[in-house]
Amino acid sequence: MTDYYQQHGQDYFEETVGFDPAPFLSIFSRRLPAGARVLDVGCGSGRDLLWLKTRGFDPIGFERASGLAELAAGHSGCHVITGDFDCFDFASIFVDAVMLCGSLVHVPHHRFAAVLKRLLTALGAPGGNPTGGWVYLSMKRGQGRQTDRRGRVFYYWQPEALEDTLAGCGLTVVDRQQSPSADGAGKTWMGYVMRAAGFGLSA
Repeated sequence: MTDYYQQHGQDYFEETVGFDPAPFLSIFSRRLPAGARVLDVGCGSGRDLLWLKTRGFDPIGFERASGLAELAAGHSGCHVITGDFDCFDFASIFVDAVMLCGSLVHVPHHRFAAVLKRLLTALGAPGGNPTGGWVYLSMKRGQGRQTDRRGRVFYYWQPEALEDTLAGCGLTVVDRQQSPSADGAGKTWMGYVMRAAGFGLSA
């Protein structure tokens, strides 16, 4: 599973680059300050980077698979960092918002909170960024874990358990939605717009 996106980056790019992210990113983008710097963790094809860029934001990507990172940068025209979120120093990046569109679906339940807290350090200290602290997260709804035909392991969440975990990470849910998977696989995605503790809330 850990090598799938590196070995099949071109296939993944072609499968996902054409999906319209507006149905889920619109609820996030309307919360962001003009020109917000957004870190898209697990940016994949760069589709969402381009969407944000064309709307006046300043997105940067983060992608573990080097080949996919190159494709994302070429497609979006944005800077894309190649790295592993288990060891990268996110505190070295100062952004207004962190976007996690399906990027944590392969993280086991017992590691989820620790990984998320590490990623949130990219937001910096609350007092130094009064308009920042925004987070978007999407995860698959369901029970347990499942390995797909490509060998990728997905971890599913129930809304109550996920929202309890998010609260424990210092996140307040501002908007939430559920939507069917765009690939027609019959799965349900849960999307959350959140504000990190100490950054304040916007109506």
